[in-house]
Amino acid sequence: MTWLITGGAGFIGSHVVKAMAEGGERIVVLDDLSTGRAERLPDGVPLEVGTVLDRDVVDRVLAEHAVTGIVHIAGKKQVAESVAKPLHYYRENVEGLRTLLEAAADAGVARFLFSSSAAVYGMPDVDLVTEATPCAPINPYGETKLAGEWLVTATGRTHGMATASLRYFNVAGAATPELGDDGVFNLVPMVFERLTAGEQPLVFGDDYPTPDGTCIRDYIHVEDIASAHVAAARRLAADPTASLVLNIGRGEGVSVTEMVGLIQDVTGRTDIKPHVTDRRPGDPARVVASADRIREELGWSARHGVREMVESAWAGWRLRHP
Repeated sequence: MTWLITGGAGFIGSHVVKAMAEGGERIVVLDDLSTGRAERLPDGVPLEVGTVLDRDVVDRVLAEHAVTGIVHIAGKKQVAESVAKPLHYYRENVEGLRTLLEAAADAGVARFLFSSSAAVYGMPDVDLVTEATPCAPINPYGETKLAGEWLVTATGRTHGMATASLRYFNVAGAATPELGDDGVFNLVPMVFERLTAGEQPLVFGDDYPTPDGTCIRDYIHVEDIASAHVAAARRLAADPTASLVLNIGRGEGVSVTEMVGLIQDVTGRTDIKPHVTDRRPGDPARVVASADRIREELGWSARHGVREMVESAWAGWRLRHP
């Protein structure tokens, strides 16, 4: 059995590659290296440079490596950019997935694992977001992920593929400093960047209906994301009729104020106080996952705490910003 991992040279993808390789799976990576780095990959894992939008490349990779399962992580993932470039996001995330699924169906690939996002829920008004919570994405990125789930489920049903869509919540941390996140788009690296420059971390709004007035999110270590992929891949290999949609989260909320305080403690920059600025449009007050279903379906649960996420992310940040 060989798994194709698209986007495997990226931040999350490289962690999934590492975990699956260490779990004894045979892997090939397809990545256009637009944001990924080849040096992230373990020795012995072949890298094919290309995009899922190129059907000829996908067909060749599936055939040459005798691929029997796909983990699709490649795609665009920045909310603000998706608002500015909706056509680009639909092309990359939806048309790219459609091309990959069509090639997979024609090649007889029997398993397909899709990286989705909690962005499909939009602004849920519930304490815990379950997989039954209505999906109402509020930006093109979330729309493309929800459309992707529909495509994966429909294709699996029609072509006899075992499928799973995994909805990530707020990913942080790193397995090793070398695999740390290069981007500065999420709270943890954004605070690192400000503190490193001697500037106040920004808190977007402190008047939300939460205990300390700041937004609450469910943070999940990227190593836990990776282990969830291993568990899901094994389930698809064992159950050819599987059709799953699962949250990946810890089921525990952390406020922005609490997270910024923890980051300051880990970095030793408690002397720089946060600055509260205006709310960002579309930020829900609370988004916390229910992790019950993934535990029931896969026997999986998160192992890492929030402090571990921050400490490992900080080690990666310092490696790239000495």
